[in-house]
Amino acid sequence: MKQVESQQARIMAVANQKGGVGKTTTAVNVSGELARRGKRVLLVDSDPQGNATTSLGISKRDLQTTTYDVLMGQSLSGVAHSSGRENFSLLPTDQDLAGAEVELAQAERREWRLAHGLANVAEQYDWIIIDCPPSLGLLTLNALCAADRVLIPLQCEYLALEGLAQLKGTLDRVRESFNPRLSILGVVMTMYDGRTNLAQQVVDEVQRFFPRLICRTLIPRSIRLSEAPSHGKMIAEYDPQSRGAQAYTALTDELLMREERT
Repeated sequence: MKQVESQQARIMAVANQKGGVGKTTTAVNVSGELARRGKRVLLVDSDPQGNATTSLGISKRDLQTTTYDVLMGQSLSGVAHSSGRENFSLLPTDQDLAGAEVELAQAERREWRLAHGLANVAEQYDWIIIDCPPSLGLLTLNALCAADRVLIPLQCEYLALEGLAQLKGTLDRVRESFNPRLSILGVVMTMYDGRTNLAQQVVDEVQRFFPRLICRTLIPRSIRLSEAPSHGKMIAEYDPQSRGAQAYTALTDELLMREERT
């Protein structure tokens, strides 16, 4: 299948078919950290729950255009909203996105709708980060066809490896059938509690099976990280001295170093 031409922006999907693993927290805070470093960033909210949108303090009731409109063929030019932060734009979403998978089911080249939308604005950004829904359906497939890289947040729990193996199999199939340039930038362990043996055991297991993929930075289980979205703030704004803020600063540094090596 014909590929979308390579673009200036690095496009990274934050994906895991399991919910509650820190995808949106990671997408929002890594985007914000990149913007703080002077990178021009577009965060694409591709989850019908719209948590990335509300995490940045943007009301879904006031949206005129969203990710849904881009998937339906509207040009992304002029659709992205300012997040209210320098260098940081958002393509927001609301519940209308939930109908996109049904409406696109019979559409031609339905897997490439997001990729073509992003291609029109890629030169305006250094990084485009896509917050994926907790599923492996058409919305996530659109993100994986648009992306060059995937970042996988993985909760420190017993069944994490099983889910990772399933997701890696999906990524392999997407690479073979649709997007050969897709690669995993890293696996980031989230909700890490160093007081428990289980958390460290899970990290050790992922390290053993995927030694080159696992990120050194561990994202801690943190009440402050959980509180920040309810105030419409990133953790660096809500509590810049917290362990969560320091962890996402370190993770962003690590991801930039990994990207430079690829």
